[in-house]
Amino acid sequence: TGYRVMTSSSSPGISLMSEGISYVAGCEIPAVIVNVMRAGPGLGGILPGQADYLQSTKGGGNGDYNLIVLAPSTLQECVDFTQMAFDLAEKYRNPVMVAADGFMGQMMEAVEIKPSPTKDKDADSSWALGFMGERGGKKSHLHSLFLAPEPLEEHNQKLQKKYAAMKEAEQRCETYLMEDAELLVAAYGTTARISRSAVNKLREEGHKVGMIRPITLWPYPYEVFSTIPSTVKHILVAEMNAGQMIDDVKVATSCQYPVSFYGRTGGFAPSVREIEDECRRILALL
Repeated sequence: TGYRVMTSSSSPGISLMSEGISYVAGCEIPAVIVNVMRAGPGLGGILPGQADYLQSTKGGGNGDYNLIVLAPSTLQECVDFTQMAFDLAEKYRNPVMVAADGFMGQMMEAVEIKPSPTKDKDADSSWALGFMGERGGKKSHLHSLFLAPEPLEEHNQKLQKKYAAMKEAEQRCETYLMEDAELLVAAYGTTARISRSAVNKLREEGHKVGMIRPITLWPYPYEVFSTIPSTVKHILVAEMNAGQMIDDVKVATSCQYPVSFYGRTGGFAPSVREIEDECRRILALL
C-alpha cells in the first residue's frame, strides 16, 4: 500500500527481534523500530531503564550492520524523532531505532503534531515491492543471503560505505552551558532531562557545570565531543544502567579528560539530588 509502518517493543521483545533486524539491515529495507527500554537483564522488571544502549548501538543481531539510533528526552521529541526516523530510514534504506525509556512510555505531556516534510518524489524507490500489475510485472528480490564469499564481501563493502555516509551526515547532539564549564555531565534520554535540572541548580550555586546530550546514540556525535572547551576538567556520565556509554565518551574525547560514571539500575533513575551531590563531590576534587 505504500503506507509508513513501524513496530515497537520493550527490551526483551527487541532481543527477540534482533535476528529480524539483522535481516532487515542486510536486505536494506527501511524500518522504524521503537524500543521503550525497561530494566533487565533477562525478564528483569517493568520499570524504566537504559540498559539496551550497547545492544542498540553495537548491534544486537549477527553480522556487520548498524542502526541509526535516536534518543528522545521529551514526549515532543518522541513525536519529532519518530517522524525523522521514517525519513532517515527511507533516505538510507536502513532500519532506524527510537530508543526511549519507560518513563517516557508512562508520561503525559502536551505535544505539537508538526506537518511531516514532503516526501522526496524523485527518490529512487524502484527497489520496493509493489503491485505487479502497476509495475508492468517487474519483480523485486530483496535478500541478505550470499552463498559465495565474493558477492557477500561486495555487499558488506556497500553497506559500510553507506554507514560511513551516515556517520558523516547524521551526528546529532545538544550542548547546554558548556562554553565555560569545568565539569560536564554526559547523558541522554530521561537521564539528560534530570541532569539538566541538576546543572541549573548547581549553576545557581556558582558552580561551572554544563551538559552534553547525544541525540544520535549511533552514529555517536564524535564531532561535538571534539569541540569540548579547554576549561573542562572532568566528564561525568549519567545513565540508568551500569555504565554502557562511558567507553563511547572516552573514545569521543580521545581519553583527554577524566571520565567517571554515576547510574542506577533495577528500574531506578538517578535523582536530581543524586546527580547534584555527585557533581559536588567531583568539583571538590578538581
